[in-house]
Amino acid sequence: MAGRYLQTYFTPKVLAAQQHYFGRSQNLPPQPERDPLGDEERVFIEARDSFYMATVSENGWPYVQHRGGQPGFLRVVSATELAFADYKGNRQMLSTGNLAAHDRVALFLMDYPRRERLKILGHVRIEDARQQPELVARIAEPEVRPIVERIFLIEVVSFDWNCPKYITPRYTEEEVRVAVAPLKARIAELERELSRRTGGKDSEAV
Repeated sequence: MAGRYLQTYFTPKVLAAQQHYFGRSQNLPPQPERDPLGDEERVFIEARDSFYMATVSENGWPYVQHRGGQPGFLRVVSATELAFADYKGNRQMLSTGNLAAHDRVALFLMDYPRRERLKILGHVRIEDARQQPELVARIAEPEVRPIVERIFLIEVVSFDWNCPKYITPRYTEEEVRVAVAPLKARIAELERELSRRTGGKDSEAV
């Protein structure tokens, strides 16, 4: 766990709640201003095809939105910067408007089959895709560039890995297809062997 993450969230009210329920609060030593992403975080991030993004509105309400794309659409630009292309959507502009008022963002990345989750805190700068064609070409894949409206650039503050407790494994259609492929191949192999031994007759009639 990166220490800056907890230091950011251990506010006086949080520490008071710890004291109330557990009889003591957690004291952390001084932490650096930034916790850079390492190789483990980079590999995990670049394998994701979706994440959840939380912002705060001007009137103080939290807002969580889903973002998805091909694996790697959330780019690791450097150890302290992430980027992703924001596509055409429902034109509500909630996250974009929220970030214009408060640039803080929290990302929640899930790997359900492996029961892993990574949380990231950062500050966001948004660039208009119409004014930054070179940036769009660098961040977005060719097939989605026509629908890119903005580029989100995230300056990473810190991150935290959560334990796997209570994460129910879930699998995408592609993950299921890959998992059952050897079984299908084995079934086909056995069917060919059965057909060879029975001379092509229906096995139920033998």
